[in-house]
Amino acid sequence: MKERIIKSALNLFWRYGIKSVTMDDIAKDLGISKRTIYQHYSDKEAILALVIQEEIKTQKNEMEKLDEQASNPIEQMMYASVQMRDTLSNMNPTLLYDLKKYYPAAWELFQNYKHEYIIKSIHDNLIKGIELGLYRPDIDVDVLSMLRVEQIVMAFDPTIFPARKFNMMHTQMQFLLHFLRGVLSEKGFEYYNTIKDKSAIEINTHEK
Repeated sequence: MKERIIKSALNLFWRYGIKSVTMDDIAKDLGISKRTIYQHYSDKEAILALVIQEEIKTQKNEMEKLDEQASNPIEQMMYASVQMRDTLSNMNPTLLYDLKKYYPAAWELFQNYKHEYIIKSIHDNLIKGIELGLYRPDIDVDVLSMLRVEQIVMAFDPTIFPARKFNMMHTQMQFLLHFLRGVLSEKGFEYYNTIKDKSAIEINTHEK
């Protein structure tokens, strides 16, 4: 039952955002009483914490698979964008905003993931890209790894990019392409031009 509750909550949070989903909604989705949920979890924040932990685990596993498939840092960055688009296609744009504004404990889980995993992954990607001559040698990898992750997070902020005006996936791709164009060396840019067709990237990712 615990796993069913977490799965239901994840689907509802992703679809409607966190703030608008109640314990009644989760109970109704599962066809059980709210009392049954409270037998396993004290409140929505307890459920949310486990949802975030499970999603972090899933995202880590997916990124590790994509890292194994990529033959170089540019492909790694592009494949990560495909994974992001798959994730965003099912995610309410207000989710991270809700998390930050209303649920500090769960937000802290995300912040730890951001600093201990995402920023480190981007930092390692930039270092490897420089070593291979695909990225410019004069870039500051500490600054740019922080910049890249904050770009990703900023696109979720409805006070900056309201959903009625900006498409989340389009915004994220614009950030990625802007970032790549800034770090690519001449050699890297030549290679990027051979793989920038996003449809081809998706096909190659799934076929490998």
